[in-house]
Amino acid sequence: MELKWLEDFVMLANTASFSRSAQARNVTQSAFSRRIKQLEAWAGAPLISRATIPAELTAEGRSFLPFAQEMLRSFQMTREALGAQNVDQAHVLTLASLHTLSVTRMPDWIERIETDLPGVQARMIPDRGGIEDNLEALVSGEADLFTTYAHPYVPTLLDPEQFDWITLGSEAILPVVAPHLRDPALPAPADCPDFLGEMMRAGTAIPYLDHGATSFIGTALGRLLAGRPLIRRVVHENSISVGLRVLALRGWGLCWLPEGLVRGDLDAGRLVLASTDPGWRMDTEIRLYRYKGEGRGLRGDLWQVISRALQP
Repeated sequence: MELKWLEDFVMLANTASFSRSAQARNVTQSAFSRRIKQLEAWAGAPLISRATIPAELTAEGRSFLPFAQEMLRSFQMTREALGAQNVDQAHVLTLASLHTLSVTRMPDWIERIETDLPGVQARMIPDRGGIEDNLEALVSGEADLFTTYAHPYVPTLLDPEQFDWITLGSEAILPVVAPHLRDPALPAPADCPDFLGEMMRAGTAIPYLDHGATSFIGTALGRLLAGRPLIRRVVHENSISVGLRVLALRGWGLCWLPEGLVRGDLDAGRLVLASTDPGWRMDTEIRLYRYKGEGRGLRGDLWQVISRALQP
């Protein structure tokens, strides 16, 4: 059972509306409904009647509500007590980030933050695997800042009254492949500057390293490739680009990867561009977010210092 499920349930009990509750909790309605169902599965009983509008609590839900409210009060009191005992936590900056950015960009960003905020210790939390779940780490207070890619193919519609963000730079997502593939039936990409174009014209299926449908890059690529006659044969799926890079280096197949992750491989010839056609690349922004919610978000003065430190 997760604390956010209880917070969702109490919010729904107060609003009697899935849509308003989802908006207040800064998640999509589908994600909010899924979390309520997860709570019901944990409780072993239906807590919300979905046959009525507005939504009503079932008998089990009405019995469960005081328990959920007391759990949240107890958790908040415990958290405040621990925070008062551990004043050193005021000097810890907690960061959430998509995994690739934590590898390629975060070390430099942390150095710049620590230069402008002497005595601050930065720590990372694990990538939760998607923008929505990582933003939830901001809203819940688990993270102070979140870094991610941004692209029109993956719209992130956030309330400016609740979130601040700045652009830290840009990143190209490039189609790359090993100079020689494991499949001997395919031509050597090193000898074919427009490997993608040749494979499309021949109608040949390309072994493909897939980011999956739920990751940022996977979602964006799904829209980039939609309607293009590129036949892909998925040989492996991984939402983490670092893992896909290892298999691309071993000649498993074609993969779109962030330039910051593969620039050294391209310069050394360990990987090559699958095509020089700019229509196959995807240019993204890199953004830094903070939540402005009362009692949980990063203080505005610290946000200003960090924003200045990280501006390109």
